[in-house]
This record gives sequence, structure tokens and C-alpha cells, in this order.
Amino acid sequence: MASGNPETLSAWLERIEACHPSDIELGLERVREVATRLALDFSRSKVVTIAGTNGKGSTQTFLDHMLRNAGYSTGCYSSPHFLRYNERVRIDGVEVADAVLCDAFAAIESARGELALTYFEYGTLAALYIFSQQAPEFVLLEVGLGGRLDAVNIIDPQVAVVTSIALDHTDWLGDTRELIGREKAGIFRADTPAVSGDPEPPVTLAEVAQELGAQLYQVGDSFEYQAQASCWHWQGRDLSGSAVALADLPLPGLPLPNAATALQVLHLLLAQPQRGAIEAALRGASMTGRMQRLMLGDNECILDVAHNPQAAHYIAGRLAGSKPEGRLHVLLGMLSDKDVTGVLKALQPVGQCWHFASLGGPRGQSGASLALRMRVLDPKAQCEAYPDVTAALAAVRLALKAGDRVLIAGSFFTVSEALAALELSA
Repeated sequence: MASGNPETLSAWLERIEACHPSDIELGLERVREVATRLALDFSRSKVVTIAGTNGKGSTQTFLDHMLRNAGYSTGCYSSPHFLRYNERVRIDGVEVADAVLCDAFAAIESARGELALTYFEYGTLAALYIFSQQAPEFVLLEVGLGGRLDAVNIIDPQVAVVTSIALDHTDWLGDTRELIGREKAGIFRADTPAVSGDPEPPVTLAEVAQELGAQLYQVGDSFEYQAQASCWHWQGRDLSGSAVALADLPLPGLPLPNAATALQVLHLLLAQPQRGAIEAALRGASMTGRMQRLMLGDNECILDVAHNPQAAHYIAGRLAGSKPEGRLHVLLGMLSDKDVTGVLKALQPVGQCWHFASLGGPRGQSGASLALRMRVLDPKAQCEAYPDVTAALAAVRLALKAGDRVLIAGSFFTVSEALAALELSA
């Protein structure tokens, strides 16, 4: 490591966080220039780029498990993280070591010269540098924001994926699904398969695919699935256009629509996907902060980021499908630029006791303001506000009775703080 560089990962993260005045500065010129100086080489890997409002992480997780179960090596990049920065970069399912990240940051620092990079751009380049060095057979890149101008879009994928499109990050991406769809479709490439898992896609997805000459595989058209009580069935297309089908698959713990999307991607990557590897992935795929189940004493606790109405509707539907003996306690903390009312309306049919936590930082919203929003929707709602997630979690523990369940949701920050508090108290 060059003289003057930080010696620990935490010190590196402090430095790169202070390097750029903005958290977000969309555009590819700076990051592409640094990538060129780093001589990144992806010729030995097949790349899948995954964009979408919701479902990116679970689609990536399904694919990662399916490929690794079949004996292939994988590299995964995702963001943000919950407890450790290393969660963002994984090789064969294992978080990379601090030293590997530090070496990558040092290489970027040496290559960037006078170019200023954002925190996210540093992290993306570090992941790409590591994957370029280690050359896993498949590299699965999760888009951070949008698609067209996101830093991961400097790499050309073998398959591009858009999981879903909803109104989120409207200040950056546009205030209609059509505008957001065009931004996310910016990861499409000419003569390259593009997969869409949105059941009601904006027309801009197909428009961009046609403009670029990308082959679009759309759910409900190129592939589809049917859920049964104890299994599900999938039909899709392989790269030659031939029909393929899988019947009586085990139901996954993560969202089924994203499993179906992952299967279509898999059939565009591999000539003969292994059913055994697929079934093992469906049974075993799990994620931190996505339908994550743990116990608070004798009470079930579910952690799910669910930071926009679409995600909140999904989790509410899952919770409504099982009828517990007791009440559902909802611990919610949200950022001020999110659709708070939409999330509350989505969760209102399943929540009985509301515990609102304040989040810190310039975008954090106070628990009191969340409680006020809830009382506007339901003046009789049983809700309390707390200064932070840890305090809210402590109150939830005291309020639990036999048969009650807990949902912790609303933001990555909410789930992260809850996981940290639970680790400390475990």
C-alpha cells in the first residue's frame, strides 16, 4: 500500500466519505476514466447487471445460489450494507476481507489523480477492481440508483435485468414510471438479452430495447409462472428461443416473482441449468433485511427494508397470509424523501401496534412526525414515537405478549440499527 494511505478499512471509508461534496452525482465520465486507468478486464467473466425499484437483491441472491450450487464461481456487488461494509462485495458467497478492499481503494486512489469520486463510485470501482483481479465465472452487479447513469453501467453485461419499476428517487430519476423505466433501461445493450420482471412494465422499457436492438424477455410474454399451494411452475425461453418449463418447484422464502425472473436469466446464461441446483437455491436463498425471520424471546420478528409502497404492499400481503394469535407490532423508521403515507397505508391493514423511531442524518425523519402521519390516517391508532431504533426496540420487547409478532421496516437504516441492537443484546 502506498505511503500516506489509510491502513484500515474504517480509515479508508472515512477518507472516501469526505472526498466528494455530494453523496450522489450521476454520470459515468469520471468513473469510466478511472476504470480505464485501472485496466479493468471482464473478458474472463459473464456479467449480469440488475436494476429495479424493488427485487434487485433477491434476484441477485437467487442467481448467486443457483450458479454456485451448479459449481460456478460468482462475484456479487450490492449496496447499501447493514452491519459491515464488506457485505457489499462477495466472492462465492463470502464477504471479501478488509485487506482486499484496502488494496482496491489504494489502487483507485493511485489511478484517479485529480478526479473526484463519490463514496458510491469508490465502492463500485473497488468491487469491479476485485472482480477483475479474481475473475469469477459470473459477476452479478446490483445497480445503486436508476441504471443509465449508475456507476456499474460502465461494464457491458451479458444479460441486463430490470426487476420492477415504482415511484422512488423521483428527484433523480423522474416523477413517472415511464421516465424511471427509461432510466433503468439504460443498462440494456445492443444484441444483448434484457429481462423484465415487472408485470405491468412502462412502455419505455420496450421502447429502449427496440431503440438499442436488445432482445427483451418480458414476464407474461417470454416467461411466466403459476403458484400452487405447495409448489409452483415456471415456463420461459432459452437463448435459442426454444420453450423450456419446470414444474413442481419448491416455494421460496424470498419473493416468488424474483425467483421467476432469476430463472429466466439463468436460462440465458447456461445451456442446461441443473434442476437440483435450482431447487436447492429456492429452498436455501435468504437475505439480511428481506423477509428475515428471527425470534425475540418466544415472539417472531420479521425484518424487511420495505422503504416504498410497492415493497410495503408485498410484505403486508405475506403477513396477511398467515394469521397469528396475537397482534402485529410495527417498528417503523423512514427517511424524509420517501412516500411515508403510501407505506403506512400499505401496512395499515396488518399492523395493530405502531412504534415509530427517529432516524439520524440530514434525511432522517423523526418518530413524532411519523406518528402524526399515522394519526391523520387513523386517529385511534395505537402508536408511540421514540428517539431512535434502539429505544423503539426496547419498548417493543416490553409490550410483547404471547402470540404477538414484530415487523421492523421502513429503511435500510432502520433494519441496520435494529440488527446492531439485537446483536448487542443477544
